[in-house]
Amino acid sequence: MRCLILLLLCGCSTVQNEFGADALLRKYEAFKNIYANLDAKDASIKVAEARVAAFERGYSGVPRTQWPRADLEQHNLLTSEVAGMKASFNSLAADYNARMVKDNYAFCNAGDLPKGAKIPLPRSFRPYEVK
Repeated sequence: MRCLILLLLCGCSTVQNEFGADALLRKYEAFKNIYANLDAKDASIKVAEARVAAFERGYSGVPRTQWPRADLEQHNLLTSEVAGMKASFNSLAADYNARMVKDNYAFCNAGDLPKGAKIPLPRSFRPYEVK
C-alpha cells in the first residue's frame, strides 16, 4: 500500500512538472522564441533576395555570359546565401511544426493561453521557402 501511495505521489509530481502552469508557460515561451526566430529568418531572406535583385538590375539586358567573372562569382555567392537561409528557415519551421503537432498545445487557442502569455501561436508556421 505504501508503495502505491508513493507511486501515485511521484506520478502527480511528474504531471505537475509537465503540465502545470509554470511548465506550460515555459513551453509557450520556447515556441514563441522559435516563432520570433522564424520571423527574423524570413526578414533576412527578403533582404538577401533584394540584394540579388538589385545586383541583377545592374545587369538588366546583359546576358550572364557577358558579365565579368568577379561579378558572376559575387552573384553566385549571394544566390548561395539565399539558398542557405531558406534551408535554415525550412529546418526551423519543420521543427516548430513537428513540435506543435506532437504537443498539440491549447495555447494555440486564444481562450487557453497559460497565465502570462499574451497572444496565441499559430498551429503551424508558414509554408516552407521553395523558390
